[in-house]
Amino acid sequence: MSIRVLPADVADKIAAGEVVERPASVAKELIENSLDAGATDIRVAIRSGGKRLLRVIDNGRGIPAAEAALALQRHATSKLYSAADLEQIATLGFRGEALAAISAVSKATLVTRYTDEPVGIELKLEGSSIVAQRAIGTPPGASISIEHLFWNTPARLKFLRTDATEAGHISRIVTRYALANPTVRFSYSSEGRLSFQSPGTGDHLQTVLKVYGAEIARQMLPVAGDADRVAPGITVSGFVSEPSLHRANRSYIELFVNNRYIQDRNLTFAVIQAYHTLLPKGRYPLAILFAKIDPSLVDVNVHPAKAEVRFREASLVFRAVQRAVHRALNAQAPIPPIQTHRPASDRQAWASRRQSLLQAGEPESDPGQLAMALFRQELESEQHTALVGSENPTDAPDPVISSNDGTLPPLRPVGQIAAAYLVAEGPAGLYLIDQHAAHERILYEQIVHADQEAVATQQLLQPLSIELGTHLAGLIAEHLSTLQQSGFELEAFGSGTYLLRAVPAFMGRQDPQRLLEEVAESLADKGDLVGQARENELVKMICKRLAIKAGQVLSAAEQRALLQQLEACENPRTCPHGRPTILHFSATDLAHQFGRT
Repeated sequence: MSIRVLPADVADKIAAGEVVERPASVAKELIENSLDAGATDIRVAIRSGGKRLLRVIDNGRGIPAAEAALALQRHATSKLYSAADLEQIATLGFRGEALAAISAVSKATLVTRYTDEPVGIELKLEGSSIVAQRAIGTPPGASISIEHLFWNTPARLKFLRTDATEAGHISRIVTRYALANPTVRFSYSSEGRLSFQSPGTGDHLQTVLKVYGAEIARQMLPVAGDADRVAPGITVSGFVSEPSLHRANRSYIELFVNNRYIQDRNLTFAVIQAYHTLLPKGRYPLAILFAKIDPSLVDVNVHPAKAEVRFREASLVFRAVQRAVHRALNAQAPIPPIQTHRPASDRQAWASRRQSLLQAGEPESDPGQLAMALFRQELESEQHTALVGSENPTDAPDPVISSNDGTLPPLRPVGQIAAAYLVAEGPAGLYLIDQHAAHERILYEQIVHADQEAVATQQLLQPLSIELGTHLAGLIAEHLSTLQQSGFELEAFGSGTYLLRAVPAFMGRQDPQRLLEEVAESLADKGDLVGQARENELVKMICKRLAIKAGQVLSAAEQRALLQQLEACENPRTCPHGRPTILHFSATDLAHQFGRT
């Protein structure tokens, strides 16, 4: 077959295949164009999951009438002029491919009016060809209607999912851009019904509430956009979930770089790593994070759909994200309360507060505003009760249950229940502590920070010969430095044998040979883990086996020592495996249970 230049319509359809995967891809490109045009109001409407119709209307600058036809050609753009501009892209779009690619596989109508012109222009296209053109009266901005997507590429049409699935993908695109642009009012309608509308007030929390609902928004912790000394020039802000709020997969971690939504496995792992030992195994946090970085340090021209970027200093961005999330968790993550049913008096107070808000203005016309008002009033009420006193001790508010640096308040041991849980009194009421989980956390942090303060060891009167066999001894040898850091002093002594000269001081009466065998066997089962992940797993194993067990009676002095060590931990609220170490029962909850309010 001889070499030939492809016809323009074939080239356009090939380009469309790279840019337009499904209706959500169309919505993404058109929304980005609207944002680049300075729009503050963007409305998206669809029918049949975007396959029959997808319309995006904005109040941006619009396109000059003389340039409207040019804007529909491939590689026509106002966002860059030379190859040098690719080194510092500050807009969401830049290639000049979107409109041409979309119109190549659809029947499109563009209605636009430039802000400085008295009238607008309407262009109708079918497969990249302009079939009609006329002047038209229209507000400033642009309206692009995409009908019968993939009408001329039926093979692509067959790969689309159901209308509901495609509509869900578009909804996610709209809500992501709403989260990234809180000053822009987004509306999304499907089949003529309004499904989503963001407030557009500039308040990130309001937008989070609209996207996720009040229950989740209440459990999200703000991440301050502070400069990081380790990664100067990079700021990370947004929201992350409390450790008690988690999901079964990573899809709830939303990442934005310079307001562009991206997919980045390394940064996703940075978020997960910041929750290290705070979540149960196989569970993942929710996060909405915005990284601001000099555009010259980010290459956005590495993916056809611009969903991936490349950083000049990827390790710095990783550390900036991880440290920002870690700081937010350490400073703000609360102790999980014991779940109790709200008494009738609480429900009546809530109903009264809700009714007063309904009568105060016009929130009933906008359920989102009502929910936000209720949410903010509840937060203000909680903050008020943490600061104001009361003459009636049964009505006294509960003090803040943890300090600003994330540590526990001072606790006074009261006793032990079932030889498994400690009962303690604090400034905010009653606390129940899982003695095994708490001791696991204490041991874990002692071992992890052994480079700062060595783990206390106990020398044996005579070295103990431990035979492990070649396979298990090899695993011990691989992780010998971590075991020594944990307080074990081991020395190779022939094939498959070690001499044990010292053990951790907190080991008690446990059989060291059995413990090392169990650790080695567990390492063999964790063959899929490598590097630091395997070392962390090893430390967790050691802590689990050495920690105080349920059923072990503790003296008053031992209880006091355990609580003091837990208070000194950096992350005292969970064990290394993510289970809670402590539960809180406030004085107000006690008063309710005894009918004193």
